[in-house]
Amino acid sequence: MKKVRKTSLALMLIVTMVLVAACSGNAKNSDGGAAGDPITIALSPWPGWYMWYLVEEKGFFEKHDVNVKLEFFPVYSDSLQAIAAGKVDANSQTLSDSLAPLSKGIGLKAVLVNDNSFGGDAIVSKPDINSIKDLKGKTVATELGTVDHLLLLTALAENGMDEKDIKFVNMTVNDAGPAFISGNTDASVLWEPFQTTAVKEGKGKVLYSSKETPGLIPDLLVFRESVVEKRPEDVQKIVDAWFDALAWYEDNQEEAIKLLADKAETTPEDFKLGLDSIKLFGVDDNIKAFEKGEDYTSLSYTGKKTADFLYNLDMVDKLDSVDELFDPSFINKRAGK
Repeated sequence: MKKVRKTSLALMLIVTMVLVAACSGNAKNSDGGAAGDPITIALSPWPGWYMWYLVEEKGFFEKHDVNVKLEFFPVYSDSLQAIAAGKVDANSQTLSDSLAPLSKGIGLKAVLVNDNSFGGDAIVSKPDINSIKDLKGKTVATELGTVDHLLLLTALAENGMDEKDIKFVNMTVNDAGPAFISGNTDASVLWEPFQTTAVKEGKGKVLYSSKETPGLIPDLLVFRESVVEKRPEDVQKIVDAWFDALAWYEDNQEEAIKLLADKAETTPEDFKLGLDSIKLFGVDDNIKAFEKGEDYTSLSYTGKKTADFLYNLDMVDKLDSVDELFDPSFINKRAGK
């Protein structure tokens, strides 16, 4: 199963700037339409986001009397363009990819954490490298500005190191995996399925993964702010439908995985591997994520750290706070708060 939710943030900044100009001109923006009109949710290839098909196929949108149209984007960056331009009402996207639009004044609201990467992103190294400190002076490849670049810098910082201590190579995951397999890098930072392929074919090992940084790589449901303001009842129904589908999944995993594997055009076995590399977020997980905190389990903390990371790479404007992105009211209502 191909995972392509991550994109070059440098490219996205350029795209966003173009779209801001388009949005202020003659482009027709989505405002959610009138009550009863379909709300369009975009999604891309990523295990946690395929779960929206379970919500749809098992009738949970219908149960909550909300009209939803799922729009699939095989290329993740296209979905980011679509929500920035107002062509869809909501998108499934990473926290990091929500920050460039935020810094450019595009009104977005994250209302739900779908999942966190939980081992799906990792530093894969040669067998004789036994610790992050052993990477000193070694060649390490990943793509500049991506969440995997952030994962690498986080691992280095935890060990009293920074990028100057390694030989960093800016390389897309499509190239970084084969480069590791061919022996041209000592380590590469990869996501699935490239990660598993590199371990098997490159005789490597996982040195450090997103399991060790809970909350660093959250995947969100993000609405255009105008939709949240105009149709809050329908946003609530969508959030409620998501959690009902998660409950059904827990009781019917074999059937659910087969359904989702069909949507992803892969085998149930391979789709299960993808699901094993993420942590799906229930209500309690969401409540904790939306609370203020001093570690990566807090969206506010993670968002600010990520914004600073991107600012230092000249990929976003300065953001003193990212809290305006988050709207926990729908989670809180679901929890009875």
